[in-house]
Amino acid sequence: MTNTVKFLLVDDLEENLLALEALLAREGLELHRARSGEEALELMLGNEYALALLDVQMPGMDGFELAEIMRANDRSRHIPIIFLTAGSGDAARKFRGYEAGAVDFIQKPIEADILRSKSNVFLDLFVQRQQITSQRDELAMLTAALQAADQQKNRFLAVLAHELRNPLAVLLAGLNFLERPKEGLDNESVRKSMRQHLHHMTRLVDDLLDINRIEHGKISLRKETVLLGDILPPALDIAGPAIEAAGHDLQVELPDEPMTLEVDPARFIQIVGNLVSNAARYTPAGGQITVAVSKLADGANITVSDNGVGIPVEQQSVIFEMFGQSDNGRGLVGGGLGIGLALVKQLVELHGGEIRLVRSAPGEGSTFEVHLPLAR
Repeated sequence: MTNTVKFLLVDDLEENLLALEALLAREGLELHRARSGEEALELMLGNEYALALLDVQMPGMDGFELAEIMRANDRSRHIPIIFLTAGSGDAARKFRGYEAGAVDFIQKPIEADILRSKSNVFLDLFVQRQQITSQRDELAMLTAALQAADQQKNRFLAVLAHELRNPLAVLLAGLNFLERPKEGLDNESVRKSMRQHLHHMTRLVDDLLDINRIEHGKISLRKETVLLGDILPPALDIAGPAIEAAGHDLQVELPDEPMTLEVDPARFIQIVGNLVSNAARYTPAGGQITVAVSKLADGANITVSDNGVGIPVEQQSVIFEMFGQSDNGRGLVGGGLGIGLALVKQLVELHGGEIRLVRSAPGEGSTFEVHLPLAR
């Protein structure tokens, strides 16, 4: 929505234009002048006017002819026209003016109060129309956002149902096996499978609760001064089962110089564990995952790279949003609710850090970088 309203003043005499400018000048009103109908039409091509004040008697194209051309053009037909005339006000003349599209006539010599009063009506109408247009556009954007949120909610509920149903089915089947043991059944492997799926369900619920706490400002960090080399291994252990199950090769690169961070150890483990687990989940079996740590002047960079399925370009802008899970089109939809990266982003930012997607391409993998400040 523009803050400046524009009037178009058309008269072949410079002194008349100067007089109109002096009478109409006010803050927020931009006055454009034209000395002929042709010049006025040219100005209309690049400007939107709230009102056109046209002198009737001009050489060449007179005011009536200009008005008729304006009414025939889609861009200018909506512009209100007030004719300024020094001639007689007979009915036939006025009829032609109204037929050409005039909303009013003002006789010369012009009375200042009448000109200001009538022009203010159209200025206010134009501003109101702009406001209505802006509100309409905002309403359309809000409607689109609500529709997108509704689709996102439905998708989340569908994924949630899937994510909970699968481990519940395994737990139920395992319980049945244990209650009615069969010959040759490996009870320990059944229990191991049940523990893994129970851990998966617990993690889903914990992530949901953490997101809710952060959004309501109810999560607080318990920061400690720790060596990065001491808390990185427990973070990698979280993803250990997924890496081992898929036969991934995990490479860890640490600088020789120790780095001290002031972080909440549990949340740091959650951040790195989520990123490495994501890499394992989105990488086909036998993939390569690299966790590289580097020290900068203002902090530590932790880079997690994989050679997995990658993220389509059109989805890269939403991966840090709630439920912005990537569907990579290769049958790997992540085995999660799509809240992992959103949670990681919020936890990193609570620490005064930053996370970004460095690169990603379908079939080539992804690289995420977390920047955290060093302990002072």
